[in-house]
Amino acid sequence: QVQLVESGGGVVQAGGSLRLSCNASENTFRTYIMAWFRQATGKEREFVASINWSGENTNSADSVQGRFTISRDNTKNSVYLQMNSLKSEDTAVYYCAASTSTYYTNDHYLPEARNYEYWGQGTQVTVSS
Repeated sequence: QVQLVESGGGVVQAGGSLRLSCNASENTFRTYIMAWFRQATGKEREFVASINWSGENTNSADSVQGRFTISRDNTKNSVYLQMNSLKSEDTAVYYCAASTSTYYTNDHYLPEARNYEYWGQGTQVTVSS
């Protein structure tokens, strides 16, 4: 069972940048589809971005396109979320998630939380205006 640990959260001013990291405990990391979700206080958990096994195919929510970039390094068992031009509405707890799904395309990029079997504990991102 893979364990996921996020890091990199913090407090940043609007317009600033942060880079989140998620490290997996297993060398089978390359076999998982990875994603980032976020949950703001009083709101449901929402999809941010996902990435396929090789890192060549990514998809992201409309609300973060052009500002956030997901990437992975399978040699380091890690997935990243580079967040630029941050807005106050990006304030949330950000979660890393792993899926054992064997199918990923631009039309099937797993934006639903129910598709992910493993989750990290989350890291808080606060954007001050």
